[in-house]
Amino acid sequence: MTISSGQLRLAIVDDDSGFVRVLANRLESAGWQYRAQTSSVPPAELVAMRLNALLLDPACLGSLGWDYLTRVSEALPGLGIVVCTERSTVAQRVRGLRVGADDWISKPCHPEEVVARLEAVARRRRRARAPVDAGPLVLGDLELRVDQFQVFVGGRSVELTRREFEVLHLLAEAEGQVLQREDIYQRVWGYAMAHGDRSVDVFVRKLRSKIEAASRRWSYIHTHFGIGYRFQPEPLEGSLGGGEEPLVASGTGAEVLDSPLDDGIDAADSTLGSRTEALPA
Repeated sequence: MTISSGQLRLAIVDDDSGFVRVLANRLESAGWQYRAQTSSVPPAELVAMRLNALLLDPACLGSLGWDYLTRVSEALPGLGIVVCTERSTVAQRVRGLRVGADDWISKPCHPEEVVARLEAVARRRRRARAPVDAGPLVLGDLELRVDQFQVFVGGRSVELTRREFEVLHLLAEAEGQVLQREDIYQRVWGYAMAHGDRSVDVFVRKLRSKIEAASRRWSYIHTHFGIGYRFQPEPLEGSLGGGEEPLVASGTGAEVLDSPLDDGIDAADSTLGSRTEALPA
């Protein structure tokens, strides 16, 4: 069956019956197709369901919640994953986002916000999905393979997370152009950036560290202070020996990014969710 923009496929893994019931009413009115259950769905079964998004409460899976989130993210790199749970710490939200979640919502929350965030994640996944026959994008020493959500240098993977790759791919496609932080956040995370959020800076810092360690003769991402970032491969003068530290290209600038990343935005409204068990650390 072909699914229109208003007929998205969603799987819900959550044992909070009240939350699921209220959300289901909203999904049905929006014309979504969904399947809800209280235990994990094997990744192979999720593939067969041809989903647009997964709404997951890791707490209902106990100590296996984190492992399940990681396995699903690795098995279905094109699937949008939204975590919706109670009593999470900043460290837990950061961990979830880093192992594969696209967004994090704290219960109690409003069904309209949940649906809006799921729509944003699914929309971004559709935009990011590349044609099967799309070839690699080669820039400097980097070879970006959109079909694998990965970048290679000399045939070796740089081991980027999915979101790190999305940030890099967005910058690389706009080669030579300065992209504002707010625009990067909107296009990668799928919704407007909150005031003071430094997620973009944190991910760019990690990207720089990884790709410049793998490709030491090039500088790629350049900072425009107060504005954003520009991707432009520029060869560095000279070459590096095996024991030397990577060179830093002149003009790329430095960043002070010691504050913790908190990419989980707590919901302001409070109408859904009543469970009190804590998410396993």
